[in-house]
Amino acid sequence: MSDSFPPEAITDVIEEIHEAVDDGEETHVGDLLESMGRSSFVPVMMVPALAVVSPLSGVPGFSSVCGIIIALVSFQLLIGRQELWLPDIIKRRRIPSRWLERATRSLWRPARWFDRHTRPRLSFLAVAPFDRLIYLACTFCGVTMPFMELLPFTSSLMGMAVVLMSLTLLVRDGLFALAGYSMIGLLVTSGAMLVM
Repeated sequence: MSDSFPPEAITDVIEEIHEAVDDGEETHVGDLLESMGRSSFVPVMMVPALAVVSPLSGVPGFSSVCGIIIALVSFQLLIGRQELWLPDIIKRRRIPSRWLERATRSLWRPARWFDRHTRPRLSFLAVAPFDRLIYLACTFCGVTMPFMELLPFTSSLMGMAVVLMSLTLLVRDGLFALAGYSMIGLLVTSGAMLVM
């Protein structure tokens, strides 16, 4: 992965995705993630979360791959790794470049809205020890995404929760962490009621 300056807003992450898209027919997942930088755990975690929120979530199996990436990255944050590791089998996967272009176009407007409305508040939720709760929650979201492909839209909602909590880590806005926790709680409660 490169050592570029890490993104500090959702629009920065989307711009990095846009620039990493290959001019050819397909783009390697590894190229997308490497564009964020080797030590930029949070932006790397945000990339698959944004992808799950985009129209790409409708591609069979796509949410599962994104969930695995989110779980791997957030778990490494949880255990305090300094350098990100991802298996080659994931980095070698390819996505049609036209899909990525379509996804980034769909995300620009909501991303700008989020960036306009974020500011440092409840910042203690983004630093130790409370940041560990965010890492744990994101790991949970990633692990459950493959199972949620069976229920329409649920993986996208989990992805949105990860985006909100990643945003908290990027800009120290704890309000979005609370929104992410609430979304996870609602999904878990709804899932438990369906099972019962």
